[in-house]
Amino acid sequence: MIRLLLRIVISLLGNALGLWVASLILDDMSISGTAFVIAVVIFTVLTAILQPLITKMATQNAPALQGSSALVTTFLSLLITELVSDGLSIDGLSTWIFATVIVWFFTMIAAWLLPLFLLKEARDDNK
Repeated sequence: MIRLLLRIVISLLGNALGLWVASLILDDMSISGTAFVIAVVIFTVLTAILQPLITKMATQNAPALQGSSALVTTFLSLLITELVSDGLSIDGLSTWIFATVIVWFFTMIAAWLLPLFLLKEARDDNK
């Protein structure tokens, strides 16, 4: 149960970081303050649902594309979040491409680094 909660927190923090950085870097992408939290939650839920589906489809139909399934998931999650949320706005093809890569990259880095810090604090608390 604790592992599941930790994974959820890491996903939320990583996705929040990715969306925030992309909105800072890209002029045609914006996230409003109060709706940011809602957009992050929607994006995280969509990512959790879509990732296994897209990975399974890639594995069955085109194994060479399996590595790109995270980018496809990020793009689809951004697209759906932008459609259902008033807090996220992305305009222009190049912005969509760069937003996908930036969000994917920072989410990946956060998913790699955050457990090191969160688990280190948990280990230090147990000592």
